[in-house]
Amino acid sequence: MIAVDWGTSSLRCYRLDARGKIIEARASADGILSVPAGRFPDVLQRQIAGWSETPIVMSGMVGSRQGWVEAPYVPCPAGFEEISRNLHRVTWKEKRAWIVPGVSCRDAAGVPDVMRGEETQILGCGAQGTLCLPGTHSKWVEVKNGRIERFSTFMTGEVYAVLKQHSILGRMMEEGKPDEGAFAQGVERAGDEGGLLHHLFGVRTRGLMGELGAAASASYLSGILIGHELRAQGAPEFGVLGTAELAARYQRAASLLGMKARVLDPDAGVRALARLGAMLA
Repeated sequence: MIAVDWGTSSLRCYRLDARGKIIEARASADGILSVPAGRFPDVLQRQIAGWSETPIVMSGMVGSRQGWVEAPYVPCPAGFEEISRNLHRVTWKEKRAWIVPGVSCRDAAGVPDVMRGEETQILGCGAQGTLCLPGTHSKWVEVKNGRIERFSTFMTGEVYAVLKQHSILGRMMEEGKPDEGAFAQGVERAGDEGGLLHHLFGVRTRGLMGELGAAASASYLSGILIGHELRAQGAPEFGVLGTAELAARYQRAASLLGMKARVLDPDAGVRALARLGAMLA
């Protein structure tokens, strides 16, 4: 089969054998935001040219309102059975593919939360208990008996990027090697009184007073945001699904707070797509 991970800024395609092993992989910067309306079939065909395997199963933002077609969310609890029953079929010319639906839930106050793409990583890794998927919008997920029971989203990565690029805090920052000491100070600061908004202004004042260099300020900001996220979640032990750099950062923050974080396989999503493809047979 062919497994496709189609996100906002990238497109990754995997040619799999009958056992779900990757035979060949291709990647491009053709994320959904760069694809004109109605051109998704053309982009996919160009990316998988020469491949003839079927079925084609796609996950990620390709199933969002801004993607190929919106695949409705499946409410929690959701596992392979619930998701496979709601795969959304798309057709073009004489070909067809299936899009994995996102997953939704509501918090204690009834406010909705959603994920799209992370569900394949979660189910593919096979882990149980509390999982963290750090990124632009970090997900904290509870998995029980192979099903996503509930989750919550923290805009940690996006807030970091916005503050660094578009706020007064970023004017005193510059790119450089991550400063582990400053990061640890930020994580510790997140536990002080005053709250997040007050702690954020301290990034500027510590720079003004010469206590933080331009490169260290970015690490300090990261520590504050991740520290607040971990403290808000409060899980004493959890698994981390993310890039090596992000996973290591969250594992470091967890250690500083007396929590235990184990790093899981960030490429587990391909295994989930392989299983969903097999369930179509």
